[in-house]
Amino acid sequence: MKPDSTRVPELLAPAGSPEALDAAIAGGADAVYLGLKSFNARMRSANFAYSQFEGALRVLHRQGRRVYVTVNTVFEQREADRVYQLLKYLAALGPDGVILQDFGAVVMAGEFPGLKLHASTQMNIASARGANALSSYGVSRVVLARELTLEEIQGVVQGTNVELEVFVHGALCASASGLCLFSSYLGGKSANRGLCTQACRRFYRTGEVPGPAFGDPPGAGLEEKSRGGYFFSPRDLSLIGRVPELAAAGVRSFKIEGRMKSAEYVGAVVAAYRLVLDSLGGGEEQGRRAQEQARRVLQNDFARPKTEYFFGLTPGGGREAGAEETIDWLMPDHDGGTGIRLGTIVSVKGEGEARRVLVRSEFPVQDAAGERIDPVPGDSLRFHKADDSRRLAYKLRFAERAAGLPDGGEGGNAAAGKGSWLISAPPGFDRGDSVYLIQTRAMTRRCPPVIPRDLSSCTRRPGRDRAPAFPPGVPSGGVHGTGNRRQGRFLPEGVYAAAASPEDLYVIQSLRPAAVILPLNKKTGRRLLDRQRPLPFKPGELIVALDPYFPQGAEAFYAETIPALIEAGYETFMPNNPGQFSFFKGGNAARKKGGNPAGERGSGPGGRLTLIAGPWLYTFNARAAAFVQSLGADYAVSPLENNRQNLEKTWGEFPPLQRSRVFVTLFAWPPLFRIRQDLGKTYAFRRFSGGRGEEFYMAAGGTGELMGETVVIPDRPFSIADKRPFLEAAGFRRFILDFSAGIFGGASFPLKKHVYKDIMKAVLEGVPLPGTSRFNWKDGFYQSEAGYTPAEV
Repeated sequence: MKPDSTRVPELLAPAGSPEALDAAIAGGADAVYLGLKSFNARMRSANFAYSQFEGALRVLHRQGRRVYVTVNTVFEQREADRVYQLLKYLAALGPDGVILQDFGAVVMAGEFPGLKLHASTQMNIASARGANALSSYGVSRVVLARELTLEEIQGVVQGTNVELEVFVHGALCASASGLCLFSSYLGGKSANRGLCTQACRRFYRTGEVPGPAFGDPPGAGLEEKSRGGYFFSPRDLSLIGRVPELAAAGVRSFKIEGRMKSAEYVGAVVAAYRLVLDSLGGGEEQGRRAQEQARRVLQNDFARPKTEYFFGLTPGGGREAGAEETIDWLMPDHDGGTGIRLGTIVSVKGEGEARRVLVRSEFPVQDAAGERIDPVPGDSLRFHKADDSRRLAYKLRFAERAAGLPDGGEGGNAAAGKGSWLISAPPGFDRGDSVYLIQTRAMTRRCPPVIPRDLSSCTRRPGRDRAPAFPPGVPSGGVHGTGNRRQGRFLPEGVYAAAASPEDLYVIQSLRPAAVILPLNKKTGRRLLDRQRPLPFKPGELIVALDPYFPQGAEAFYAETIPALIEAGYETFMPNNPGQFSFFKGGNAARKKGGNPAGERGSGPGGRLTLIAGPWLYTFNARAAAFVQSLGADYAVSPLENNRQNLEKTWGEFPPLQRSRVFVTLFAWPPLFRIRQDLGKTYAFRRFSGGRGEEFYMAAGGTGELMGETVVIPDRPFSIADKRPFLEAAGFRRFILDFSAGIFGGASFPLKKHVYKDIMKAVLEGVPLPGTSRFNWKDGFYQSEAGYTPAEV
């Protein structure tokens, strides 16, 4: 799509509460996005009651503002009725867009033609092919994954007519968008369910880490001297200086993150970006003044230090001229919380309402303009335990400069701006714990309320409708009549093995599985096409898996390599992203155009191609399974986060024979999160531990790949090896032992022969593996004490 240089992009603001909604509108937002009480990716924010939402929608539409509703989590099969009820309710009220993550929700939304569908960043769309694939299912806007360079964003704009939305400000995730299992693995609180506990921001320690609980992942002997840090805690994104470039690129909407941030934060950030957007087209001098004024507004947002993330990188991993070579978006010496550090608690006295703590600063306590800060009653503080076990926001009731210390300092500290304060404090925090200022009383201002006081006429609620009976299988025309399914070849039943590199195949051949799954990257691509060095498995015995993170920068590599692999006799592929299916439809011309052609799937010398929908396509429900089938998948891999009950319910919607076309993973080192960069050049350690007894391994590398990769895995792998007999009795016939650790970009994680044989033996005998985790297999996603997931409240 050719960019329209005369069109000012939309400014889209978060509204996590009614107060934040008021601030966003007062600050000049063109549109807001908000969540209701279920199925949204910020379940811990206040969100909106149905009457509040209806009232706000009426008012904002009268003002010419737009409202987008987040329904951006995955849902399980048992929740299909409630998702249907919510979508029907929204269709009746008419918001300007519904932001979806689950492919099953996209299918279900087809029941309501009036709904405008937006793809969430959690859907992990980072390419024109991905956007075009969703366009065929009624999606009119895509929120791009955050990990793209400016050059890649420009490429996506040029390759699609779908509207594009880009995050320009706010918190970042360490993981690539939509590919994080960390919080879910540690307790079922899945990021894909809106319950992320931000485990990446915790304190970790290197060096003094015990041996692995299972097997022998590499890393022993590579440790640096023991140290602690917040190694994976990102800075906050700020692209205020890049607004003109993004606008010129053709981005339709500028999105601000922050549905869990205060109203004051939202108002300030919206006002700053409004200044810069309004200056577009006004000349260089006007733009310069707007930038200066906007930066002054942002100086006191009390958020984390800022970064432009990957914006200044090239798709090959290099930097723009003048840009630093270091990985500057992580802050290992910062605890990851927001606010300005006041200091450390050095003494405590009193109890209850009379409890006081003495806080002493180690450094000057100043705002971004260099002015000294003193806490006063009414300010908001954050107390942070020294061992990172607890963080608590607190409204300050009492504060004074510490008595006996001149100007709060000691021996000249006053002149340096340091200080000591006696302040009120909540119970549970003691000497050595830290205190941060996260909002001053002076920042607090009341904005005109958006939601009417009288909501007596706002009475609509979701009904109790049942989702329509879902037909077994998928019609040959696809769910929306746009697909082109041709059944691929029959894959043998049995146990499959997934490896990280071609070298692992020589280990796996010692006990040959039904077939081997190998990730496609530049290294493996060259090896698979090297006829001078044959591998121990023939092309028909290998399944080529594609990286779930499919950025625009990978387009040329796939467009060249996939046809070559097909020509060389490779017949089975595992797409993990919606945009990748288009490489297997139509001829070479269609492949090069980056669209979503409806031509016939190509075939190699061995016959028809077979496509397996990978685990990162999240088939948590029958409609999501139907979605990937309509894209062209002949088989599907159940997600690693899945549980036994949902697996059976999902595939119970299909004839029993269909269960035989589902792959169930029996063993894996789950990739807890994936970073689109090689941190091995920054951190010398590979093994590290958390403060709660967890132990982890960091695999990093990918030299010569697009930008390298880093994958973090647990020492306790996932295993349900002993459940194979039960699964076979239930009709499941194909299983995966995943030794790849989720590595796709060339990081190193070599497989040891004794580990492989022990695991294969346990699976064949149907016995438990010691030192492993069930992940969510038994208990499912996190449930509250009342027995409901937050999405059910």
